Amino acid sequence: MKRVVITEARLATMTRGGGSYGLLDDGAIAIEGGRIAWAGTRADLPGEWSGVERINLGGRLATPALIDCHTHLVHGGDRAREFELRLQGASYEEIARAGGGILSTVTATRHMDEEQLVVSALPRLDALIAEGVATVEIKSGYGLTIEDELKMLRAARRLGTLRNVRVKTSYLAAHAVPPEYKDRADAYIDEVVLPGMEAAYEADLADAVDGFCESIAFSPGQMERVFAKAQALGLPVKLHAEQLSNLGGAKLAASFSALSADHLEYLDQEGVAAMKTAGTVAVLLPGAFYTLRETQAPPVAELRGAGVPIAIATDCNPGSSPLSSLLLAMNMACTLFRLTPEEALAGVTREAARALGLADEIGTIAPGKRAELAVWDVEHPAELSYRIGFNPLYRLFLGDVA
Repeated sequence: MKRVVITEARLATMTRGGGSYGLLDDGAIAIEGGRIAWAGTRADLPGEWSGVERINLGGRLATPALIDCHTHLVHGGDRAREFELRLQGASYEEIARAGGGILSTVTATRHMDEEQLVVSALPRLDALIAEGVATVEIKSGYGLTIEDELKMLRAARRLGTLRNVRVKTSYLAAHAVPPEYKDRADAYIDEVVLPGMEAAYEADLADAVDGFCESIAFSPGQMERVFAKAQALGLPVKLHAEQLSNLGGAKLAASFSALSADHLEYLDQEGVAAMKTAGTVAVLLPGAFYTLRETQAPPVAELRGAGVPIAIATDCNPGSSPLSSLLLAMNMACTLFRLTPEEALAGVTREAARALGLADEIGTIAPGKRAELAVWDVEHPAELSYRIGFNPLYRLFLGDVA
């Protein structure tokens, strides 16, 4: 197995209990077979690594490679016209009820084949990779037929073969009720969502099951049926919850030991407590908050006080968050939600890994983890959240340190 030592690096290990950022000056990382065998200060490097090939980072900052744990990267078309309508005063909910919103993207996505979806998504994926992202979650949810949902998931899987990036997929057929099932949401769940989930599971296309619990989408009772099916198949769940109102979605998700509950602007204390008990990660999506010009921010102080893990993601989608910069999402999380830069960096590394069920593999610089590192031309990790529209990435190391 290939062995290499990274030296003369400032390490933001992002390990708990390691001080601010888990920061180590003049650090070194010993890597064997694509995994971290040892990490610490260079002076403490074990003698067995003395003759191994060195990679000198010249004092640059190394962090875990970034993780975008909530995206809708695969989709057809755009919704620039809706952006104009919102600026003229229309709300997101008004646009959705008039047949726009998610359903307009459904129409465009249904008209594209798998290859077209892959080609259209690649530039968005490349933008994330260029900012140090090595793992990305991609949801379905714009097909809303069994075959179109599977088509989206196949496209997402293919993206992971075309780029050196880990792709985790989420089955999100419970995203909206399609026009052909108007006022028949329960029938849509019976005839599309549940059998489609089984088909995605059998084809190994889904790593998790997601849903949208909101008045314009699905009720907690309906989502409970979806999650019960996922649980029977052994698929972990997550949920878009409390974005526009408080329906108790986060509490429901926690009752199924959800990996994450996402958005959470209207989360109440009961939901916070349930998430804490279940170990469910709060995924905050400042891009959607910003784009929709929301005024009620997620209860960050309550989440922080309860010890609920907080992750950050782009929510890259054509309507409510046309954002393909995770660095900008970090800045927004600080400026709009008052996270600290350390919380923001943890939110796209350690806690994002937890939100995808990958905490044992990635997210921190620690022995046993995959050697997936982002190297930055910055002096301090706070700069990653501080700068706007600037990408200081120097290099990505992904597993094999190629």
